[in-house]
Amino acid sequence: MPETQSSRQDPRRRKKKQPVCRTVSQICPPPLRPLTVADIRPGMENERLGVVRDSMFQNPLIVKAELGKPRERSCSLPGIDFNYGLYTRGLDGGVPEAIGHWNVFKQQPTCPHELTRNYIAMNRGAVKAGLVTARENFLYRQLNDIRISDQDDRRVKKELPPLPPNMTFGTPARPSTPFFDLLQHRYQQLWVQEQKATQKAIKLEKKHKVILGKLYETRSSQLRKYKPPVKLDALWHMPHFQKVHPHLDTFPTEADRQRAFRAHQEEHAVRQGTLRMGNYTHP
Repeated sequence: MPETQSSRQDPRRRKKKQPVCRTVSQICPPPLRPLTVADIRPGMENERLGVVRDSMFQNPLIVKAELGKPRERSCSLPGIDFNYGLYTRGLDGGVPEAIGHWNVFKQQPTCPHELTRNYIAMNRGAVKAGLVTARENFLYRQLNDIRISDQDDRRVKKELPPLPPNMTFGTPARPSTPFFDLLQHRYQQLWVQEQKATQKAIKLEKKHKVILGKLYETRSSQLRKYKPPVKLDALWHMPHFQKVHPHLDTFPTEADRQRAFRAHQEEHAVRQGTLRMGNYTHP
């Protein structure tokens, strides 16, 4: 009985498992080192026949990647005690010296810069002195070396206008496209409203337009529009041919003659020739 009781009490009195402490090398394993001859096993991708040297596995053009494994790097890495990066030695005294006093940067003396020559003033003076050749100008500049002072440079240079403190530089961003207005046909509705307003304004303008009374024409306006008729004189004929009748008349009566002329006038559009008396243009 006591054994059964102790076995029943064991699950209740179980202790929690302590967390497993892993080292840094387990969390961050060291980088893969180059392969060697001793690491090659039968069946691997880098297995070779003949003479095999360690230098063969340091050539990235020869080393092959193993199946299911990362590629081995051919460069050799330093040991575990090697520290990567640049080591800076503390020469400023560290934190105590920084708290104790403040090192002020000493401004270095500026070297005087050479002033630029004022060629405009020297050329003006040479012309006034009557010097025109290159040799004379060269000698004049050697004797009268005029320079532009710093104050003159300040006058020439334009000072920039003061800018407001809240000014933002750069190109403003383009406003976003109103997709909701496009989907709702908002611009079409605005255009229809503008057209209706325009038509309404035109109707109001016509309604309020003053209708003038009937205009009466005067004698001067009637004479201005009047066109005198032109009398058409008969064609001139020679006197001895006025009473001569035609010697040949192929039409029995005048009615047949007019009927034939009317038929010819109707068929005038579909006949060929200058006088439209030839064959028909269509079959």
